[in-house]
Amino acid sequence: MDPIPSAAPGQDARAAGTARPHVTAAVLAGGVGTRMGGSLPKQLLPLAGRPVIEHSLAAFCAAPEVDDVIVLMVADHIADVAKIVADSGLAKVSALLPGGATRTATSAAALRALDGRHGGDLVLLHDAARPLVTPRTIRACVAELATAGAVGVAVPSGDTVVEVSTDSSGAEVLRRVPPRASLRRMQTPQGFRLDVIRRAYDRALADPGLAATDDCGVVLRYLPDEQVRIIEGEEANIKVTHPGDIEVAEVLLQQRTERHEGSRV
Repeated sequence: MDPIPSAAPGQDARAAGTARPHVTAAVLAGGVGTRMGGSLPKQLLPLAGRPVIEHSLAAFCAAPEVDDVIVLMVADHIADVAKIVADSGLAKVSALLPGGATRTATSAAALRALDGRHGGDLVLLHDAARPLVTPRTIRACVAELATAGAVGVAVPSGDTVVEVSTDSSGAEVLRRVPPRASLRRMQTPQGFRLDVIRRAYDRALADPGLAATDDCGVVLRYLPDEQVRIIEGEEANIKVTHPGDIEVAEVLLQQRTERHEGSRV
């Protein structure tokens, strides 16, 4: 395989004569997953015979709505991902770059890689540790961006979520119980028109108090007049974060395979 470029190509899809904006999926794998334990980043753990990150990359490479895929990976393991891309024939992967020390820094690095792109082009920011993202979710996210500058994927909260504080002894105490009907659990991908997410990050990175783990949250905080549209996600789109999540993902993947095979009978 030819060397993967160090940065995604800068181009305006409209200048090439196409009617729709160029869509880049940025698969973010900058963290090492300390909650998983072990020395191997969670993105490289095996899931149904393939690394977790390969499942995520394959989903976006197979999506007709996505034009190219860039990967932000822990610097020490870029060579591992380059081999995965080469061995799997993931032809839409156009750049493999080092991630940052935080999720915010990794997202910012992804946006810098797209500096040459037109502001009307689109980017989908996705956690590499969500290997079960489906074509339906990718398709819905891109479709919603036809009329929105920022789109989040979320599922209703099935549990009661509470807000706590600490008392004078340091013990946690219940502070507030928000109405569950209005609560959602955010997932990825999160989609943006490039001019929107660039403006949000320009302001965010100038804020010394910046602390964010969610890109839609960056838009909400730093571009309060920009509506962040929410589309319904899927419960199976879990994030591999804790020990045991791989086993859960294995079961969900097997169930998906059985449903697919059953529909072909």
